Amino acid sequence: RIEICGRAYALLTGNGFDPKDIIFDPNVLAIATGIEEHQNYAVDFINATRWIKENLPHAKVSGGISNLSFSFRGNDAVRDMMHSSFLYHAIKAGLDMGIVNPAQSVIYEDIPEDAKELIEDAVLNRRDDATERLMAYAEKVKGEKQTDGGEEKMAEWRALSLEERLSHALVKGISDYMEEDIAEALKAYPRAVDIIDKPLMDGMNRVGDLFGSGKMFLPQVVKAARTMKKAVAILQPVLEAEKASGDEAKNAGKILLATVKGDVHDIGKNIVGIVLACNNYEIIDLGVMVPPEKILEVAIQEKPDIIGLSGLITPSLEEMGVVATEMEKAGFKVPLLIGGATTSKLHTALKIEPKYSQGVVHVKDASQSPSAVANLISLENKDGFLHKVREEYQQLRDSRLEKKTELVSLAEARANAFTPDWSRYEAPVPATLGRVKLDKITIEEITPYIDWKFFFPAWNLTGRFHALFKEEQDEAAREAWLASFKDDEVDKAREAAKLYDDARALLQELAEKKVEFVKAVFGLYEAYSEDDTIFVDGVPFPFLRQQKKVPKNEYLCLSDFIAPKESGKKDYIGAFAVTAGDGADDLLDRYDEEDAYKGLLLKSLLDRLAEAATEWLHAKVRREYWAYAADEDITAEQMFAVRFQGIRPAVGYPSIPDQTTNFELHDMLGTKEIGITLTENGVMYPNASVSGLFFASPESKYFGIGEISEEQVVDYARRKKVQPEEIRKFLLANLG
Repeated sequence: RIEICGRAYALLTGNGFDPKDIIFDPNVLAIATGIEEHQNYAVDFINATRWIKENLPHAKVSGGISNLSFSFRGNDAVRDMMHSSFLYHAIKAGLDMGIVNPAQSVIYEDIPEDAKELIEDAVLNRRDDATERLMAYAEKVKGEKQTDGGEEKMAEWRALSLEERLSHALVKGISDYMEEDIAEALKAYPRAVDIIDKPLMDGMNRVGDLFGSGKMFLPQVVKAARTMKKAVAILQPVLEAEKASGDEAKNAGKILLATVKGDVHDIGKNIVGIVLACNNYEIIDLGVMVPPEKILEVAIQEKPDIIGLSGLITPSLEEMGVVATEMEKAGFKVPLLIGGATTSKLHTALKIEPKYSQGVVHVKDASQSPSAVANLISLENKDGFLHKVREEYQQLRDSRLEKKTELVSLAEARANAFTPDWSRYEAPVPATLGRVKLDKITIEEITPYIDWKFFFPAWNLTGRFHALFKEEQDEAAREAWLASFKDDEVDKAREAAKLYDDARALLQELAEKKVEFVKAVFGLYEAYSEDDTIFVDGVPFPFLRQQKKVPKNEYLCLSDFIAPKESGKKDYIGAFAVTAGDGADDLLDRYDEEDAYKGLLLKSLLDRLAEAATEWLHAKVRREYWAYAADEDITAEQMFAVRFQGIRPAVGYPSIPDQTTNFELHDMLGTKEIGITLTENGVMYPNASVSGLFFASPESKYFGIGEISEEQVVDYARRKKVQPEEIRKFLLANLG
């Protein structure tokens, strides 16, 4: 808190902000949760408040007071007394304002002395057993505990009607009783197709409705799809017989999905497919790296109601535009869905929608896809929905034309580059120069380096799940953690906990199988910089420079962190490539076939392992191979917060947006030896792979290139020895 507020104050006042206009909120967090790390949160806030008032003149301090007592939700008497006590001490430390409910306030002097002692033991963290003592008191004053019946017992839901049992099994993802329930259904319904059309689809429609309203979460939806798949598999022999006689199940519509040419990323597309299948749509998934002609050929054969394109990398944006153009030429009439990490509503409006006249709709994530698809397939809603989308996209285009980013010229950006004092610089000499291959990296070695907070967004789960990341948790600690969430967040937190447990179990399974999926290759080389290019062991690596005009008038390029040739100083750089997917295809295929949930779980886990292996490798390089930080001793949390010297920008990330950098990098490192190949657009396969550079300079820092000018595109193409039109598609996200 102190470090962040101090730095923010310096940045703000240094850039002309009046300190009287600065208000800090150092975060009031829940105490008395049963988790040891939470015990000092109130004291930390009070101490931070005192420090701010003493060291940051004129700055104000605020806080959301009710956060403090989340673990006592439902017991307003205890919560009010906790707030009153905390406010008393925080105001004495200098708290200026707070978000409170004055109608429920309790005067500090009115708190009974026995309660005050218990509460302040917790608020001020005066006793190790303060939480237990306060919880006992809270139960006493709460009176007779009201219950809501708890979770449904198995006997209760098994006593429901057949249709209700099937629906419950789908919503809860329970497949244990599916065979006996399907056997009963075959006696109750004249045809197997009716079982799918009626009770099973009713259940899946309920899943879709719950997901769309935010009452179900993606892992639950995937488990529901797994249960549905088992039900259909049980019915398959009867369905085949009915199909031969002309009876077939009807679906809500047919959707063709593909990851576009040159792109191998498919987790998002697969999730969309599963979610739409839960809404009774037939999904035709063409996989990854699908060229436009293949998409059009299958679309002509299969006659889908909608075509959906996915992509993760910047060149995929242009590939989607090519597909849209070809669909227009071929006279297609079906709407086009656009999705993927690099896509956006703005880019779709600017670059794709004008190329296809039959409807182009951007979907941000899987949760938006059922609504968009339902509107596009509905005869009543389609025209109105597309009219609304077209109007919105036209407004986006108009506003974009009105709002242009102010850029400085390339010459001005270079004249105001970040310039360390090279006369004082002495580069640390690597202990090991040259190329090193590491291909016996165990899962156990990598696991401590997994930053789990990035695992959950892949499953559309966002929130503060950090307390889950401790390997040893008893049930009481887990329940206390769940109790720290607001009422409308508890279900999501509980599902995140289940997902985390499943991931840990799969991780253990991989370790026990002694898989050899994780491999790395890196090199440490002499380097110098010249004209925004870093020469690595004589090989030129051109980079881009920021051009968006900023008050500081300083414009960064990665070459700024390597000593320029004219300085006469020796410098060094590292290059690396890591994969967590070499040899994983067979297991992925088996899981995808047997269990969609486990297949997606493995894919998302391999992505985390690739990032973790990069973190692990960087630490080994800093401490052993380069050894400029041989005495480094930091925790995993400090490592994730980049509390070490140096950076490791990766290809495809904000400071190296050009994916073609991989071609030079992978030629230099010989990445085929660890199972990595490149697509025509420079994308790595397996896609659970990371590549980039290591910088050791204490002056190095992360940044994003942002928008650049056509002038720089031409200059960059010259330095890469290609034509501007060849490189432009890799820089679309940086072009206005």
